[in-house]
Amino acid sequence: MTTTAMKPTTYTIDATGRTLGRVASEAAQALLGKKSVHFIKNEVLPMSVVVENVAKLSIPERRLNEKEYVHFTGHVGGLRTTTLPELLAKKGVEYVFRQTVEGMIPRNKLRNARMKQLVIKG
Repeated sequence: MTTTAMKPTTYTIDATGRTLGRVASEAAQALLGKKSVHFIKNEVLPMSVVVENVAKLSIPERRLNEKEYVHFTGHVGGLRTTTLPELLAKKGVEYVFRQTVEGMIPRNKLRNARMKQLVIKG
């Protein structure tokens, strides 16, 4: 059975009271297709992953104090760091969750197509 003949499926994850990394890794595995019996390494499966209650994620105090996101602008002296509380205040939990899942997806031609299948509900 090819992936074009498969029916689109939905994989739902409830994030209430769970930690950020555990929910993100479960979502990344589902996006990769590892939770499907029709897993094909070099194709994107017709599956959408819905993560509900992202605002109710449990983020440990240690993670809030120590986690930093690093971005390089490409210019000399352009290394920018942002702490997790700053990013949560500025862009919200949905953005942080999307960045976490995106970091767990392999960097290849299928990455953008897989990330489009991720639906985050507050």
